[in-house]
Amino acid sequence: MRKFLIGILFFGTLGLKAQYGSLNAILKRLEERQGINQHLENVNVDNKKFVFIKDEADHTERDFIVIKGNNSTYVEVFDDKATGESTSNVFTGDIVRKKNIISLRADMLEGKKIPIPVTKTLLLTKQDDILYLIDVNTRDRWIDEESYSKTKKAK
Repeated sequence: MRKFLIGILFFGTLGLKAQYGSLNAILKRLEERQGINQHLENVNVDNKKFVFIKDEADHTERDFIVIKGNNSTYVEVFDDKATGESTSNVFTGDIVRKKNIISLRADMLEGKKIPIPVTKTLLLTKQDDILYLIDVNTRDRWIDEESYSKTKKAK
């Protein structure tokens, strides 16, 4: 009887170990989606361009963030679907990076100082070798243009 219980315990732990491996893989994938526990401090975002596209019923909004050193450019482009006209706003400012968090503060609109700067707090994440910036407040996902161009060319 004792050998039987030890045998069940031994084979039971082998089954748990196999389940732990698959469970660990699932948790790792979920953490990648959320951007949790990713150590991307060494990832260089200098000279990177991130793109966000939002399609509404009456217009399409294309936003770009260009990072060059500690300076940033934030561009909003609105395409009106009814008239076909495009309008844009070009903001410039600076960024501060602490580990995976990037804080953008754009206080100049087309070369003129604005009273209330555009601010964004972004989380740098990587999923399937593609860099993303996730807006902490709105959960909008900004994709690295270079990564997006590579996936489009591969198709």
